[in-house]
Amino acid sequence: MDSLVTYLPLVMFAVLAVLAFTGYPIAFVLGGVALMFAVLGDMLGSFRLSQLTLIPLRIYGGTMESLVLVAIPMFTFMGTMLEKSGAARDLLHALQVMFRRIPGGLALAVTLMGTIMAATTGIIGASVVMITLMALPVMMRANYNIPLATGTIAASGTLGVLVPPSIMLVIMADLMAVPAGTLFIAALLPGFLLAALYFIYILVVCGFMPHLAPPMSDDIRPASRRAFWSMVLRSFVPPTFLIFCVLGSILFGLATPTESAGVGALGSILLAAFNRQLTWANFFDVCRRTALTGGMIFGIFVGATAFAFVFKSIGGESLIVDFIMQTNVGPWSILFVLMAMVFLLGFFFDWVEITLIILPIFGPILALLDFGGHIGSWDGVGNPIVIWFLILVAVNLQTSFLTPPFGLALFFMKGAAPPEIRIQDMYKGSMPFVGLQLLGLLLCILFPSIVLWLPSYLLGG
Repeated sequence: MDSLVTYLPLVMFAVLAVLAFTGYPIAFVLGGVALMFAVLGDMLGSFRLSQLTLIPLRIYGGTMESLVLVAIPMFTFMGTMLEKSGAARDLLHALQVMFRRIPGGLALAVTLMGTIMAATTGIIGASVVMITLMALPVMMRANYNIPLATGTIAASGTLGVLVPPSIMLVIMADLMAVPAGTLFIAALLPGFLLAALYFIYILVVCGFMPHLAPPMSDDIRPASRRAFWSMVLRSFVPPTFLIFCVLGSILFGLATPTESAGVGALGSILLAAFNRQLTWANFFDVCRRTALTGGMIFGIFVGATAFAFVFKSIGGESLIVDFIMQTNVGPWSILFVLMAMVFLLGFFFDWVEITLIILPIFGPILALLDFGGHIGSWDGVGNPIVIWFLILVAVNLQTSFLTPPFGLALFFMKGAAPPEIRIQDMYKGSMPFVGLQLLGLLLCILFPSIVLWLPSYLLGG
């Protein structure tokens, strides 16, 4: 009986892992498992049911009163409205023209468009579906290799989870009590590093195997130089200006992330009006989809809060910390074990569940880590080890969208792709990009300045 009480938190986590495969909404699974083990813990004497009355207070104080989390629906609105505005369609066409003579030019155009749109949306499902609908038919008509085409789209579309404004970074900042603005700035260079790795991979592969990505016809270019520059200005200036408004207001200290989210939402409305796509039908559809996405995320917040509270109350946090202390391993071993856990969980869980469940558990472990001089000097805001670790988790979670059996980006793509595109081709095409994401993670581990230099430079006092 004592052994059951001791290892009850591990049983709780195992039950969650099993029930997650039932297809039942994860928010209700989290809450249901929490209630189940609260009752079981009360029967075993490790939990009192009266403690459940504290959960609503934690939900209210930790979620409903958080000003940082207000940014989530506004960033969601911004990303959804941009999808309706037609800005991505114009941007992709301009990039096709600019890269038409480079090996793999269309794949490079898709990668660059995904990077730019990642800095304006942060909504993975919307980005992947939007890029699939616009780019995949064009790549198929150009006789592109299907695995290369689908892998490029999936990897580029998932950059929004890392490149700010990212909803995941907002949630991480709230969970770990670090400034969201600092986390946004810290994620910029790692996000662009991944995009650069994708770029280099496509150039090398298409350079050595040009049959995978045949060149585009010159017929797509505008008739005159003036028409070309008019197209470039119309396609690049609006989204670039919106990026500057959202991220620039944070970088220059003019607005908090929450305030910049409001700026981005307004900017997306103006951009839709500029492209003559601001209709009442589009506006109401954007509001409806924003409400559904926000309801899903905050529902998981409620369930995860209940799960984390019961897990800690029955000794889960102490069990993990004691285990690490007894193994007497160094901080590097702990870091690589935590990174391996996040990577493996990405095979089965979405980033929302991983972030909300794992980070509160990992929090106490971070206090045990001391990497000495590896982190380097730090003049920014917040604990550099925590900020570095959170960005490592964010880079790691990029893989969760591409790895089987639950690579959400691949399922989003399959739903929007033509029926002749097989899921096997998508998995085959995503594997090289998973390797590139792991390479990016390793570089961020070996060279923390990739993460910490920019916030230290901009926010140093």
